[in-house]
Amino acid sequence: MSDAAAQPKRPIAVAVGILFRPDGRFLLASRPAGKPYAGFWEFPGGKLEPGESLEAALAREFDEELGITVRAATYWRSLRVDYPHALVDLQFCRITAWDGEPQPREGQLLSWETLPVRVAPVLPGAVPVLEWLAAERGDAGPVIAAP
Repeated sequence: MSDAAAQPKRPIAVAVGILFRPDGRFLLASRPAGKPYAGFWEFPGGKLEPGESLEAALAREFDEELGITVRAATYWRSLRVDYPHALVDLQFCRITAWDGEPQPREGQLLSWETLPVRVAPVLPGAVPVLEWLAAERGDAGPVIAAP
């Protein structure tokens, strides 16, 4: 057994934002080419840099990826997901106020969605979030539309 195989994965802290429009729709983005799970849909965000707060990471990532300035964000929930390429600690925040219009700065696609979402495939780590949103709305139906 190699040393890498013997070592457990170290979790990577990730700031994730759920951008809500006043009509209740939320933003999903496709993962760009060259990244693990390219083409899968997720809530935007990215890794926290060493010493960076959740709020600072969220602001930086949304500026870099979408060209918007986050004005109001509230921590919501966390989720640990063990992907083949990484163990990630996803820190979800609700974003209810921002400046600018989201632009796909990394070659990703963007879609304003509601439940059930119509884009596919959805990243496995995003599915529980869709289920949480459905539960909050008292919606027992599917969170992903049938193809």
